[in-house]
Amino acid sequence: MTKYSFFVQPQINKDNDSIFGYEVLLRKEDNGSWHLPKDFTELSIEQQTKLLEETVKSLKKNTGKDNRVISFNLNHDQTNDPSAIDEIIFLKKRIAPVSLTIELTEAVPLNKVKELSSLLHQNNISLVLDDVGTGSNTYENIKQALPYVDRIKFAMQNFRMNGHAELIPKCLDFWVKQAKQYCLDMVIEGVEDYKDQVLAKNYGIDIQQGYLYGKPAMV
Repeated sequence: MTKYSFFVQPQINKDNDSIFGYEVLLRKEDNGSWHLPKDFTELSIEQQTKLLEETVKSLKKNTGKDNRVISFNLNHDQTNDPSAIDEIIFLKKRIAPVSLTIELTEAVPLNKVKELSSLLHQNNISLVLDDVGTGSNTYENIKQALPYVDRIKFAMQNFRMNGHAELIPKCLDFWVKQAKQYCLDMVIEGVEDYKDQVLAKNYGIDIQQGYLYGKPAMV
């Protein structure tokens, strides 16, 4: 039988060196090894929220904390699932007082962003644009969505994997300015060493994520 699990990766608040929360990352097991699913819709939103609820319970048991932020990813296709919003809102109630954040990993139409923003905010669920500046989340694709979200996330590892690490400072500077203009919080991902920490500090980005603080792992 195919197995799925959520791996978790900590997000650190460098302002006080505490754990801000965790991003949960869906993984699939094949022949004893875990990897990214080819299609994240192969496991329904309902199944994923049930699995996430169990992951949150395990985190609470292992850490003794229930006041963290859990970040759950949705791609373009998943936002079109008519049951997605209902399942996410129901999940939020089940895992309270843990805070829930939805990260959009791909650009979605503005009308869908507005719908998500309205319904999620009514239920105290934050909305984040992930991987800004890479993939489909280019400025042209997401600029109209910026007023409707709470946070943007800049993933340095995407630039490194694409062979464009030299563009990180310039692109980060651009997105920091967008965050300030739209009064958004910001997360920097892909923090691997002290130099990355210094870069984040220079821009006043306190919420950081990356291998320096911990690789994704099962709980």
